[in-house]
Amino acid sequence: MLHRHHAALALAAALAVACVGSNAHAQAPASPAPPKPATKPAAAAPAPAPAPQPTLLGQFGDWGAYTASPGGKKVCFALAKPSNSKTAPPNRPRDPTYMFISSRPAEKVRDEVSVIFGYGFKPNADASIEISGAAYAMYTQADGAWIKNAAEETRLVDAMRKGADLTVKGTSAKGTASTDVYSLRGLPEALNRVGQECK
Repeated sequence: MLHRHHAALALAAALAVACVGSNAHAQAPASPAPPKPATKPAAAAPAPAPAPQPTLLGQFGDWGAYTASPGGKKVCFALAKPSNSKTAPPNRPRDPTYMFISSRPAEKVRDEVSVIFGYGFKPNADASIEISGAAYAMYTQADGAWIKNAAEETRLVDAMRKGADLTVKGTSAKGTASTDVYSLRGLPEALNRVGQECK
């Protein structure tokens, strides 16, 4: 289970960098390459074999629908960046933050919710997603987080399809608390597109 999530996290991080690079949202367009290896030293080991470039299936509101085939296995995912982020203490540096909803047909995984927080967690640290008055506990590994109780994932995705936004909270290994708000505008359409591509 942890190994699968570790592999999924590495893939998600690589795809996020590729997606954001292709969307030209980089803070420093003049030299986007130097900051990326510096902020993700763990990705330096597999550098000779870069992750496959994801294909944008469509942009739906604040969510993009993508597909890629790492190792020949098809992966589809909806991806968004937070519409609002805060840290306490304020203005603490973080790597880019993303939320993914992934489907991996070869592993029979559908609508798996994960978040890249942009900082490392202490071992066994928790994080949470809050939406429509309900909270969903997440377990963490490195800088990623997944829903603790897999049985709740379908309920969470249903709430996300109907909601306007959700809040993700976590605390870094250095004690920085983060609160990220994600807009859910366009998510139902992005998930429908992902579902068509990865049946």
